[in-house]
Amino acid sequence: MSLWVDKYRPTSLAKLDFHKKQATHLKRLVAGGDFPHLMVFGPSGAGKKTRVMCLLRELYGSGVEKLKIDTHTFTTPSKKKIDISAVSSNYHIEVNPSDVGFQDRVVIQELIKNVAQVNQLDSVSQRDFKVVVLTEVDRLSKDAQHALRRTMEKYMATCRLILCCNSTSKVIEAVRSRCLGIRVPAPSIDEICGILQTVCKKEGLTLPVELARRVAEKSQRNLRRALLMCEACRVQQYPFSSDQTVTEPDWELYLRETANLIVQQQSPKRLLEVRGRLYELITHCIPPDVIMRGLLQELIKNCDGQLKPEVVQSAAFFEHRLQMGQKSIYHLEAFVAKFMAIYKRFLEEGIADLF
Repeated sequence: MSLWVDKYRPTSLAKLDFHKKQATHLKRLVAGGDFPHLMVFGPSGAGKKTRVMCLLRELYGSGVEKLKIDTHTFTTPSKKKIDISAVSSNYHIEVNPSDVGFQDRVVIQELIKNVAQVNQLDSVSQRDFKVVVLTEVDRLSKDAQHALRRTMEKYMATCRLILCCNSTSKVIEAVRSRCLGIRVPAPSIDEICGILQTVCKKEGLTLPVELARRVAEKSQRNLRRALLMCEACRVQQYPFSSDQTVTEPDWELYLRETANLIVQQQSPKRLLEVRGRLYELITHCIPPDVIMRGLLQELIKNCDGQLKPEVVQSAAFFEHRLQMGQKSIYHLEAFVAKFMAIYKRFLEEGIADLF
């Protein structure tokens, strides 16, 4: 038994439910024969990974669906051994180099070299190159990105890269200029509603239009999340009702409670309590930049027009440090402490004005 999000994932470009014009362009690209390096970017849940897998199937056929998980071991210049898991078929390999932190440069250089030097297992295949899919490229260190640029040029004859990321702003110009950019925008609310209705129909369920729209809006146009939320509603209650409660992820509720604690009291004791809650979120694999963004969105609701620019500027400052540094908890806690100082000053000035 699989989740709806996996069970009803399209397997070919022709079966994609939205951005059909883009799917047609990708099909022509494959048919043209001159297949370049690609950079697929867009928000989470927009369908980047689905399009990449459909593209690989268009290139190589159903062989790309015979997947296996391998663990690759690499040795750093300091003789330290690092392991990284990769999903691969006979025609492609998919890996997230940022999983190994600042050693990502070694993974980039060695992995692509190994893939490029091994010949195709299927000698009658219509393609004379393999594909390396790198996910979360925007999280790579600058050293790894420069290594990626050199590797892209060196092994172009036997290897093509498909880079996936949420934003191209954190990818160096040298890498961006060597790829054909493909932007995958988030689906509209109406498109998500249509997909939810189609999936429920295939499951033999009747989904009220009002509930479908509320799920689509709560998902913030993230199709993966919308399908998971819809399935959670199915487990919670069926038949569906129009006014049914849409379950939100636990970590979002926890983050909202954390923001409320910050607003209620500004003290060293409360800061220590908040630090523990931030650690809890990080240990449950919630990305630090998502925590920062979520905190800002909740805290800003308690600020007036005068305070908002200062809070947003502080968030931008610590978010930049978060990207540059290694220990995310320091920068998250520093942002919370800065907000507490700003908010407490604001409250004290407000009380002083009353008298």
